[in-house]
Amino acid sequence: MFGKIVNQEMVLNNAGSMITNIWNELPQRFPNIELIENVIMPNHIHVVIAIVGVPLVGTLKTVCDSPKRADTRPAPTAGLGDIISAFKSISTHEYIKGVKQHGWTPFPGKLWQRNYYEHIVRNEKELTRIREYIRNNPAQWDTDKDNPFTQAFGNRSDIFMEGK
Repeated sequence: MFGKIVNQEMVLNNAGSMITNIWNELPQRFPNIELIENVIMPNHIHVVIAIVGVPLVGTLKTVCDSPKRADTRPAPTAGLGDIISAFKSISTHEYIKGVKQHGWTPFPGKLWQRNYYEHIVRNEKELTRIREYIRNNPAQWDTDKDNPFTQAFGNRSDIFMEGK
C-alpha cells in the first residue's frame, strides 16, 4: 500500500510519501518528541522516537505498526499512545482522501491495526542495534513475516528466477 521493495530498497509510492510527510510533521504537533529513526515498508512502519521531558527510563520507544485508526487530540505533554493515535488518525484520513481523489488502492477494513508494538530502548548499544534493524529492514523483505507473499508461500524467492 505504501510502495514496494526494489533491489532491497523501499521505493515509496504517493501513499508512502504521504505517510512519511505526516510522520515527519509530528514534532510540530507534539513538541515533546524527537524522531530518531524510521522506515516505511510496503505495508507497515518501524520507528524510534524519543519523548523529551520525561524520566530517562522509557524515553526511547520503538514502534512497529501494520496497516489495519486513531484519535487526533494532542496532549500538552503527549505520551506514546497519544502520538501514535494522532499519526494513525491523520494518515488514515489522508489515505482515504487519496483513494477518493487519486485512485489509491482502497484498504480492507482499517488502514492500521488496532494496537502497536512498543519496546523501551534502555541503552546506546540497544539503540544502535535497533537503528540498524530498521535501516536494513527493506533488505530483509523477502523473509519478513509482514510480507504477504512470504505469508502465503514461505521463503520461495526461487520462483522468481527466470524459467521457473
